[in-house]
Amino acid sequence: MMQFRPFSATVRPAGSAAIIDLHGEINVAAEAALHTAYADAIQSQPGRLLLNFGDVDYMNSTGIALIVGLLAQARKAHLPLVTYGLSAHYQEIFKITRLADFMGMVGDEAAALAG
Repeated sequence: MMQFRPFSATVRPAGSAAIIDLHGEINVAAEAALHTAYADAIQSQPGRLLLNFGDVDYMNSTGIALIVGLLAQARKAHLPLVTYGLSAHYQEIFKITRLADFMGMVGDEAAALAG
């Protein structure tokens, strides 16, 4: 059985981009931490926002809805959003739900920064 890891998010600058490193499970309990991380990330007025899913164990439909909400905020601020580190499963979900149409999806941080 998988160990449940509560969600956390850390923000770090990378050149003109801001990276939000996502950790654990993205579900309803992640909402406050996700909003706080977004607010922290945009304070530096980055040119792009990168979401690192490399350490995400699980994301349910509510978690996906939270990512959609983040995307909507970024689009309203004319801030390009790029994701990386998504498992093949979540890449497929992002494509099926058309989320991928509105954000960049790349394999790793180097590609996201080169973006």
